[in-house]
Amino acid sequence: MRIARAAFAAGRDPAGITLIAITKTFPVSDAALLLELGVPDIGENRDQEARAKAAALPEARWHFVGRLQRNKCRSVAGYATVVHSVDRVELAEALAAGVARADRDPLSALVQVSLDGDPARGGAYGPAVLHVAGAVASSPGLRLAGVMAVAPLGADPKTAFESLARQSEELCREHPEARWISAGMSEDLESAIAHGATHLRVGSALLGRREPVLG
Repeated sequence: MRIARAAFAAGRDPAGITLIAITKTFPVSDAALLLELGVPDIGENRDQEARAKAAALPEARWHFVGRLQRNKCRSVAGYATVVHSVDRVELAEALAAGVARADRDPLSALVQVSLDGDPARGGAYGPAVLHVAGAVASSPGLRLAGVMAVAPLGADPKTAFESLARQSEELCREHPEARWISAGMSEDLESAIAHGATHLRVGSALLGRREPVLG
């Protein structure tokens, strides 16, 4: 398996790496099959689709990995186990309000880091990373888990994930418990593992690139 080979090559224990199966646009039956096969962590990037699938499979651990809008925070807080894409203080506040409304266990949240400063792709950049992290850590009902990033288009994944690892180290100096690094997808998971990724967001390598069918 690619994850195990990459982990051993990096001198890491594969057991310390969580595979998140990204099932966006694929039917809930695919998510159910993955769950049966021992993949309990399922990721989605759109609230409407994620909400419906989570209602059908509440036993899964649901990860919201897409760009998050403030008006979707109440809904996402109702079903997600982890939100990977908190990049503004307002989102931390809205998620905390959603958790309180849902009267649920704390929601794990990661700060989405921009590695190139491109606002079109989302993510906190530079000093904003620690600012957002502080807002998450101080929000009732939220647990600051770590950082998330996507390698910029056309960038060398090695360079991108080296940068993310440095930012994770900086974050952990202020928040020692926030050690998760969500990085790496089907195309670049080996590089992400080599640079400390603890959570991988993998879609096409699991489900293929077939024309998806909702349902």
